Parts: sequence; C-alpha cells; structure tokens
Amino acid sequence: MQVVSMTLRCAAAALVALAAHAAQAQAAKYPVTPIRMVVGTPAGGTTDVIARLMASKMSDSLGQPVVVENRAGASGLIAAEGVSKAAADGYTVLMASSQLATYQALYPATTFDPERGLEPVGIIATSPYVMVVHPTLPVKSFPELIAYAKSNPGKLSYAGSTPGTAQHLGWELIKRRSGVDMQYVPYKGTSALMPDLLAGRLQAGIDNVAILTPYIKSGQLRGIAVTGASRSSLLPELPTVAASGLPDFQAMGWFGVFTTAKVPPAVLAALRSAVQTAAASAEIREKLASMGAEPQSGSPDELRTLLKRESVVWTKVIKDSGITVQ
Repeated sequence: MQVVSMTLRCAAAALVALAAHAAQAQAAKYPVTPIRMVVGTPAGGTTDVIARLMASKMSDSLGQPVVVENRAGASGLIAAEGVSKAAADGYTVLMASSQLATYQALYPATTFDPERGLEPVGIIATSPYVMVVHPTLPVKSFPELIAYAKSNPGKLSYAGSTPGTAQHLGWELIKRRSGVDMQYVPYKGTSALMPDLLAGRLQAGIDNVAILTPYIKSGQLRGIAVTGASRSSLLPELPTVAASGLPDFQAMGWFGVFTTAKVPPAVLAALRSAVQTAAASAEIREKLASMGAEPQSGSPDELRTLLKRESVVWTKVIKDSGITVQ
C-alpha cells in the first residue's frame, strides 16, 4: 500500500514538473499569437487614442500584432473586470485610466479588486487638470475662490466632466478640506459642460489642461491653479492647488497598462519591456505632449504605487461625500 501511495505521489510530482516545464517553454516562445489590448471606452476618446499609439509600438517590440478592443460600459469597469478574469497568459492586457482607482467605491456591488485581479505592466502618461473660473467671477487665485465661496455659501456652481471622474472628485476633496459649500452641476462629459462654462451659467470648472488652455489664452476663461503635483508646461504661470493653500492636494488623470494577475514572470518581463520601450520612444512622447499629457517612464512600480494611493484617497472622498453613479 505504501509502495502504491509513493508511486502515485511520484507520478503527481512528475506531472507538476511536466506542467511547469511546458509553461516555461510556452513563456519562452511568447508571444506566438496576437495580443488583445482592451479599452473600457468607445473609440476616439483619450484612453483609446493612447492605447492605439502604444499598441502600434508594442507590436514592433513583441513581433506580434497588439489589437485594440473597445469594450465600453460602467465607466470602464466591465473591461477591467473582464481582463482580470482572462487567462493568465499575457495575451490580454488593459489600457486603464485613473477611474480604475474608483470602481470599488463607486460600484459597491462589484467584487472586482484591481490591486488583486490585475498586474501593473507600466505607467504611460499623466494628464494634468486646470481649475478655471468665468471672468465675471471676482476671483483671480485659488485662495480668493475659497474666500468667495465661504462668503457666498451654496451660490458658486462648478463642474468637472462626468460624475465620479478625477475632475469631479478633485472638487469634492477641495470642498471637504476647505470647508466650503459649493453647488455641483453634473454633466455627461467635458463637451457637455463647456457651453455653460463659457457662457457664465456655470462659474467654475476643473478639466484637462490641453482642452482649457486655448480658452484661458483667449481670455474666455480665467485659469487660477493646476491640480497636479507640479506646474504644467502649458500654463507655467499657474501655481498648483497644493502650493495655494491645500498641502499634498493632487488630482489628475493617468493612463497605464495592466494584465491579468499571475501571468508567468517571463511573459510579464516581455510585456514590461515592450511598454517601457514604447513609452521611451520620441514619437509616443511627442504625441502625448501634443495631447496635453505628460509622458511617463513605463515603470510598473510607479503604476502600482499610484493605483494604491489613488484608491485610498478617492475611496474616502467617495464614501464621505456619499457619491453614487447610476
């Protein structure tokens, strides 16, 4: 009986070793078929454009096509959750935006945990935002905006793209840390709010630097601060919100590549190398800069740290503010 048991254990060990060897052999050949890059937004948006830029360059490095697949829905949650459940073979990756850090808080019913279900491949770019007011509002700086809001509780209207985005959540964090009462007006994206902001029916907004800079330069809007960790190259004269009275404040968009958790190390290394090579290319960096984005290193560790920080900060803001999405 003991001999049979030992034989079975040896056979099981041999099968495990054989499977491990097969997995290593497959990883060594990676990739042998096209790779899918899933995007949780429709074609044509910023995340999609960045995904297609990266996919083209990554294809050059990997020797196989990287095909962009748009899978919109629930602000990108459907796409992210789908990638987390894909086979852990490196043939499915996700181009994610900063909304990845908000899904658990905005959608309490979801069991998807991006820090557990996804593996960072590399950060591609950050997208700074700028805070603007209509020129008829008698404020020229962030401290003046807060003072005006405190003197006129509930009268100042503001917006920030779609509810639940970093633009919107940035405003909520400002309100909570400054103790001001301002009226949030929801819109279905930046293009929807711009007519009201330019007409003065909406008094203040936070949105992409590249989008708002032309209106600031023309005098149609007044820029008062940028919301990132540092000044923007497009508007170097504007201070950060953090330097204007809210230490450590930061709200920005970001874009990064993830894959399914538990992808074999050799495959993950190949993906990360392709991402870093693409992110370092002059063509990608120039195109990102022309979009108002700030190119990043492609580092997976920076992406992991950023996701963790953003998840903690925005989960608290969402819960404390009682924000929900329909």
